[in-house]
Amino acid sequence: MRRLERLRLAMDQQNIPALLVSSPANRFYLSGFTGDSGYLLVTRTGRWLLTDGRFVEQAQEEAPAFEVVRVGQDPWKALGEVVARAGVDELYLEEEYVTVAAYRRLKEGIGAWPRKVVLKRARGVVEKLRLTKEGTEIELLRQAISIADRAFDHILPYLRPGVREREIALELEYFMRREGASAASFPTIVASGPRSALPHGVAGERRLAPGDLVVLDFGAVYGGYHSDLTRTVVLGPASPEQRRVYDKVRTAQRLALEGLRAGVPGREVDALARVYLEGEGFKENFSHGLGHGVGLEVHEGPSLSPRAEEPLEASMVVTVEPGVYIAGWGGVRIEDVALVGPEGCQVLSRASKEFLVL
Repeated sequence: MRRLERLRLAMDQQNIPALLVSSPANRFYLSGFTGDSGYLLVTRTGRWLLTDGRFVEQAQEEAPAFEVVRVGQDPWKALGEVVARAGVDELYLEEEYVTVAAYRRLKEGIGAWPRKVVLKRARGVVEKLRLTKEGTEIELLRQAISIADRAFDHILPYLRPGVREREIALELEYFMRREGASAASFPTIVASGPRSALPHGVAGERRLAPGDLVVLDFGAVYGGYHSDLTRTVVLGPASPEQRRVYDKVRTAQRLALEGLRAGVPGREVDALARVYLEGEGFKENFSHGLGHGVGLEVHEGPSLSPRAEEPLEASMVVTVEPGVYIAGWGGVRIEDVALVGPEGCQVLSRASKEFLVL
């Protein structure tokens, strides 16, 4: 109920009388409903969860604070009836999540509604509430992070010449599911040799070879919350250049973590790592933002990037993941999840960041 109270306060501040929640993550955040089909309608005095017959009983069990409405073949007609009952004249839609097709059908259906309603756009209303994490959310994140940490330790013996990247990814995902994860956070990245220069080098058919840099980027979903961990190792023998680049990336991450605290804009934290790497000759080799928020989605607000102007707040949870990528040679990325505090941050990831030569 506290989340609904915060939402209604935000709606009042933005003069939003009624909000239709379409985002699955936002729907879960506000109601606890885990089904994959449904909408929430929230007004100043009412709250409804509209879903089809497959999920009615589940919705009643998981979202007792909401009136569950069973929709038939025409969900927009059912929505119109609820809107009329609620006395809504203006209905705000989450513009990031309503498809053009859904918007068109909604517009077409309004003509038959019992009450004339004007559709308007809302942006980021619930997402702003999700920026800071409650204690229960942080605990679920810790559990998801712990699963990924253990998965890293588990996978090290599997990293040997001749093994395909996709086989490593499958073993990581199997282990995480066995440890309690409901899913992998995203398609697991295993990028080896020259492919390690691809920041999003999803696991392929390449076989690991001696001397390879191997970037592992993966995460677990636990209780709806995501973890995100990246480690880079070397199949021996390691070259002096591989060690040098690794040390530079690790130093860049350390500098950013030391500067990560509430009140500091995300762009300033990004600059701590970026300016250092530029000074070491890698200006063109760090091609993405330093980090992002993580929670019900693996990529959510806030952002740590050159464009992130908003100051960070205590209880935000972000990744810190500098990287250096050199085409034809390989890449190094190190990523941890950190909890922002008023005087600094707490690194939640525990997997080793030593320069590992296997």
